[in-house]
Amino acid sequence: MVRLALVPVFAVLIVSGQDVWALVVLAVSGVSDWLDGFLARRWDQVTKLGQMLDPVADRLFILVTLVGLAWRELVPWWVVVAVLARDLMLTSLVPVLARRGYGPLPVSFVGKAATFALLYAFPLLLLAGSPGVVGDVAVVLGWAFTWWGIGLYWWAGLQYVARTRDLVRAEAGS
Repeated sequence: MVRLALVPVFAVLIVSGQDVWALVVLAVSGVSDWLDGFLARRWDQVTKLGQMLDPVADRLFILVTLVGLAWRELVPWWVVVAVLARDLMLTSLVPVLARRGYGPLPVSFVGKAATFALLYAFPLLLLAGSPGVVGDVAVVLGWAFTWWGIGLYWWAGLQYVARTRDLVRAEAGS
C-alpha cells in the first residue's frame, strides 16, 4: 500500500524536476517492495491481494517514471510506447483467462528480471544529466538496463501469451 501511495508523489516530483527527492522516493519504494516480499515469505503471510498489488505497483512506477522521463525529454516516446504496448497485450489476456476461471498468471523469472532491469534503468537515466563521471556512467548503464529491460519485458510478455494459449488449448482438448 505504501508503494501505491508513493506513485503520485513520485509523479509530481519527477515532472517538476525534483530529481533528488524523486530518487529518494524510488529508493524507499524499492526497499519497501523488497522488505514486504521478504517478510511475507518469511512469516508465511503471502496473500492473493499482495500477489496482485505488487505487480500493479511495479507497473504504475514504470509507467509514471517513463511518462515523466519522456515528458522531460530524457527518454524518447518510443520507449513509453514499447513498454505500454506490451502491457496492453497482456491486459488483453485477462478476459481470456477470467472466462476460464484463471486469475493472473504467476510472475515468471524473466518477468521479474525485466522489471528489475527497468526499475534500475530509470533512476540511472535520471542521473544521466548529472555532470562529470556520474552522468557519463549513469547514461551508459541506464540505457543498457533500458534495452535489456525492454527486451526481457517483451520476452516475458510472449511467455505469458504462450502460457495462456497452452491453457486454452488444454481446456479445448479436455
